[in-house]
Amino acid sequence: METPPAPVALIGGPAILRNCDRSTGSLAGLDIGMIVVRRALILNATYEPLSIVTARRAVVLVLREKADMIERSDLEWRAEREHFEVPSVVRLRRYVKVPYMRRVPLTRNAVFARDGHRCQYCLGSAESLDHVIPKARGGAHTWENVVACCRRCNIRKGSRLPAEAGFKLARTPGAPSYRGWLNSTLGRSHEPTWEQYLLADSA
Repeated sequence: METPPAPVALIGGPAILRNCDRSTGSLAGLDIGMIVVRRALILNATYEPLSIVTARRAVVLVLREKADMIERSDLEWRAEREHFEVPSVVRLRRYVKVPYMRRVPLTRNAVFARDGHRCQYCLGSAESLDHVIPKARGGAHTWENVVACCRRCNIRKGSRLPAEAGFKLARTPGAPSYRGWLNSTLGRSHEPTWEQYLLADSA
């Protein structure tokens, strides 16, 4: 009868990782904790930022030899006979072709990120979304017709057009580029080790 693998503990957080298999990249029995909260930046083989994933996913990519760790975090897993570092940045070994016109999903958070969390009518702090051309008047739910808005302006505008309410848009709304959205969505919340890769991509 085989002896079950020793538990693997995450040093630096409450998460516990069990039954880690380097040959398959299996991370069975994962408790929700630091490993889920922490994130990692995924780079293409060309060092182009692709996406943000959980640290758990980044570990799986490295264990399955689909990616290499470029930057490590301050976390480490240790088992009875081995230990390994938790990645902060990983680079895919094989190039992934990204569609030229990659459309960003239209969500509340994405609109807030595009508009800098500012009401597009008064530039105050945004609290909700507004359809420039109200849906009741045929307005579509698209990037070109949705803006961040404060509650006061939202109530004042109602089902009117901006001009009818005496409003003027701070800028013409449109779909953000994927890379621009990635950077603006992250804001200042990303890991310091990501900075050089994000700046290089936006240069």
